[in-house]
Amino acid sequence: MTETNPSETDSPKEEENAEDDSTNQSPPETVLTPATTSAGNIFGPEEDENEANSVDRDDSASLFSTTTTTTRSKSPNTRKLNRLCRRAKAPKMVPPLYKYSCHVREDHNHQIFGVQFNPFLDRNQPQVFATVGKDRVSIYECERSSEDESCEGIRLLQVYADPDTDESFYTCAWSYDAETGDPVLAAAGYRGVIRIFNPVKHQCSKNYIGHGHAINELKFHPVRPQLLLSGSKDHSLRLWNIQTDVCVAVFGGVEGHRDEVLSIDFDLRGDRIMSSGMDHSLKLWRLDKPDIREAIELSSAFSPNKNTGPFPTIKEHFPDFSTRDIHRNYVDCVQWFGDFVFSKSCENSIVCWKPGKLSAPWQEIQPQESATTVLHHFDYKMCEIWFVRFAFNAWQKILALGNQQGTTFVWELDCNDPNLTKCSQLVHPKSNSTIRQTSFSKDGSILVCVCDDSTVWRWNRVN
Repeated sequence: MTETNPSETDSPKEEENAEDDSTNQSPPETVLTPATTSAGNIFGPEEDENEANSVDRDDSASLFSTTTTTTRSKSPNTRKLNRLCRRAKAPKMVPPLYKYSCHVREDHNHQIFGVQFNPFLDRNQPQVFATVGKDRVSIYECERSSEDESCEGIRLLQVYADPDTDESFYTCAWSYDAETGDPVLAAAGYRGVIRIFNPVKHQCSKNYIGHGHAINELKFHPVRPQLLLSGSKDHSLRLWNIQTDVCVAVFGGVEGHRDEVLSIDFDLRGDRIMSSGMDHSLKLWRLDKPDIREAIELSSAFSPNKNTGPFPTIKEHFPDFSTRDIHRNYVDCVQWFGDFVFSKSCENSIVCWKPGKLSAPWQEIQPQESATTVLHHFDYKMCEIWFVRFAFNAWQKILALGNQQGTTFVWELDCNDPNLTKCSQLVHPKSNSTIRQTSFSKDGSILVCVCDDSTVWRWNRVN
């Protein structure tokens, strides 16, 4: 466990995002593709497949967001990274916690950047997850058979094709309609447009425009299902109310991120947001402050028919904590772990840390706080490109992350001493492409991984 203090550095030139917020409730011309032809072939444990070459997005522009495109297939500052990286320690390896079930290949031949299980389904309901890649949003069901495990597979339910073929979706998130109980799926990516889908009605019901550039991640509030958070290439975060179609708050500006926001997350109570980005920084934004809490309540009662003016969106320029001491490169994934934070960069290590000293409560953390406490490093190999994201199971007892060689690392976190954490690797001879994201089913019995070669992999928990 180490405590660090940041060195004094000159701040970059201040920038603010002056984009206007706008919402459009009319459904875009989204195409619903029949589920019989969009997933390609399904491969079981004993079946063969025709290997296809992975088609990556070929962006020839710079790695930094001063340009209009950003490549996600290269390692930023590789030489500098190799000099600065910690020497990885070999974790305690154990037999795999999951076994291979099957995999499918989507027919767009592009990278699949995101995958998310619907966490609001009951245990007796079929487990459903969504993937996003190219201009497609695909919804699958995990088939189960208690009698014959060979019958377990992945069944494609729906595919949405964006009307703009230049769209490339990077992220998706699930919620539900508080009035009808219908599932709600949000997706966004390269064009900076948030699409809201109703899978029950097979339609794209809403879309939101406000960010000036691509959207890298979406997260729904853990308590208020109508609140949606987005992090963007325009250096800002935005909080939306999808029930009343307003932008509640914009986080960024004077002391905000200086480059793309790559990852965002709510804590379990929904009172705090942690964000990370290309500027190597992690920033804390509190939602329990009086002005933001009032804006959230006001947004729930706002009606454009009754109010003559636009909604008074809060502009939050100052985070409640900020650090650049945890990572020395792009921070492409961050998630809360109770009152601690897990984050990763291109350094072959997931870091568990907290702001301030270990004994300091969160309520006493001040914006000018400079100390951070690193509790543990979860090391792995061969993952030196950015936009590769890890996942916890629902109880945060299992952590999973894929790498550039198609291997998935799984850590069991249910031990008192982090040094005794068990780690296993999931490997398959045909899994040799970069794994972009992983996701667990609600009961933790299924792990799904998505890859650069358009494949979706299912792994079942070993009983």
